[in-house]
Amino acid sequence: MESIKSIFENKLILTFTITFMALLVKYVLVKLVRKQAKSKGEDRRDLVNNVKNFLNFVLLVSLFSLWAAEMQKFAFSIAAFSVAIVLATREFIQCIIGFFYLVSTRPFRIGDWIEVEKFVGEVSATDWIKSTLLEVDIKTYEYTGKTLFIPNNKLMISPIKNLNFLKRYATHHFQIVRDQSVNPYGIIQKVITNAKAYCADFNDVAVRYNQMLERRLDVKIAGPEPHITVSTSELGDNVVEITIFCPTERAIEIQQAIIKDFMDFWYAEKEKQINP
Repeated sequence: MESIKSIFENKLILTFTITFMALLVKYVLVKLVRKQAKSKGEDRRDLVNNVKNFLNFVLLVSLFSLWAAEMQKFAFSIAAFSVAIVLATREFIQCIIGFFYLVSTRPFRIGDWIEVEKFVGEVSATDWIKSTLLEVDIKTYEYTGKTLFIPNNKLMISPIKNLNFLKRYATHHFQIVRDQSVNPYGIIQKVITNAKAYCADFNDVAVRYNQMLERRLDVKIAGPEPHITVSTSELGDNVVEITIFCPTERAIEIQQAIIKDFMDFWYAEKEKQINP
């Protein structure tokens, strides 16, 4: 009896020691990686996340190996309740399976922008239970300040859209709706000329990035030249849809400049009709 108690106490001490050492090593490694990344100006969040998950896995396997005999005895003692336990922890088990699915298929990396069930965000961390996203407003390409926690089992059954290329350049669409008092075709060319001027300083980079995306996706995508189409709404108004391929952080700025130019041209044409 004394020997069993002694073994149990030794295992407890060893458990605390292994846990402490694993947490200490994780803290030191993460701090070193972050310090090195900061000095080089690199984004190493993916490496930090992988280090955390790997050390957590090593810790779990070590503790499981240490207590395997006790866990086996405990499992036999609760065999009658095993079905109930599985049912009670079903979601938890599915999340762990989902984590291995994400690790094996790699549909995204830390720092990628993804869309899951109409939620869009930047992946900031993943663990065995959930994936953490920093929510992004896809219309303005800005962070909302909200944090999304998505269970890993949802990522196995829901479509995942990887929007990572939007972090640098976006095919930005927006509409301008006006009545039919002015023919929009009379001012479209002026708007396109101004839009090209707004995009001139990054045009060469946009062309290369556009070609790189087409090669990677093996599809033809819009850009980099500004494009304008005209249609009508159900109420009979003119709908002018403008598409630009531009740096994500400048999309709204260029949109506002183009809308201002369009309005100036539109009201100038209307003024001509009123006062010919």
